[in-house]
Amino acid sequence: MNPKSVFCPHPDCPLAGQTGEENILIHSRKEARYRCKACRRTFSARQGTVFYRKKTPVEVVTVVLTLLAYGCPIPAVVAAFGIDERTAAAWMSCAGSHCRAVHERLVQSGSVELEHVQADELWIKRVGGKLWLAMAVCVPSRLWLEGVLSEKRDRSLARAVVGLIRSCGRSLSLLVTTDGWKPYKDALLKGFRFAVKTGRRGRPRLALEEGFLLGQVVKRYEKRRVTGVIQRFLRGTRERIEAVVRASGGGTGVNTAYIERLNATFRSRLAPLTRRTRRLARKEETLRAGMFLVGCVYNFCAFHDALRHPLTDEKTVERTPAMAAGLTGHRWTPLELFSYRLLPATIT
Repeated sequence: MNPKSVFCPHPDCPLAGQTGEENILIHSRKEARYRCKACRRTFSARQGTVFYRKKTPVEVVTVVLTLLAYGCPIPAVVAAFGIDERTAAAWMSCAGSHCRAVHERLVQSGSVELEHVQADELWIKRVGGKLWLAMAVCVPSRLWLEGVLSEKRDRSLARAVVGLIRSCGRSLSLLVTTDGWKPYKDALLKGFRFAVKTGRRGRPRLALEEGFLLGQVVKRYEKRRVTGVIQRFLRGTRERIEAVVRASGGGTGVNTAYIERLNATFRSRLAPLTRRTRRLARKEETLRAGMFLVGCVYNFCAFHDALRHPLTDEKTVERTPAMAAGLTGHRWTPLELFSYRLLPATIT
């Protein structure tokens, strides 16, 4: 137990969420509880983590959640560890809420240098219908920026994707590449505008950054096979867009290959996303929890082969997407991700 790395989780405490204030004392090592000198209340060392109020050993919970994050079916986890299926589902839901709060704090804090982003959407089989999942990826770091679930593939879904991209980026100068879905164009051109303040009375003029570029890839199909690809340069010249694509490590021309590869990763790790499956999605909340669990493990806990950085002719440094994006300096273990302490009010 290390009081210096712990903060008070009580929202009404004057030092809530603050570390380094020397206000935390060890209350009981046996019960793993701390005490705050500011509000004079005690709290569990697990509060604000996935393991709070769970009687199962931390090691077992960590292994189960790691298996679920890599696509292991819940029935297999139940058979291997002898836990109830509802317990495994509850752990996954709790971990999904925790990972969502971690993602919002670290990835959606507006500190990521995006440079080149690709967005795409896929449909999911659901009991009684289907859902749409739209996601975005930062090409240079392969960082998953988040996904948006919607019952309809409409303009609201496109605007939501634009909002999540903008919430992650440090700058409005970037290249966005999408497929040929029409709502993306208007949503991106309107969503990335900013107010030009001149000091005069009245509503300020809205404008786009000079460095904001937009490209689209339209695929032609015949009998479910791609027969042709059309590249569209909606904002910016071909030369400028292709220069950004090459500089970001995204190939030589406009494409959506990296978001499609990420879609394949999610399909392999979330059963409802599989094209032919009998485990259909029932609740949107369960699917969202699984999405954030898979996405955060992908961002923080898994090395990416394309992100290897050569040190010498013989040695290379492996990196996770979060390391490549500058969000962390080391690869997180699943235990570190699930133990990342958050204020309870941020976990919903």
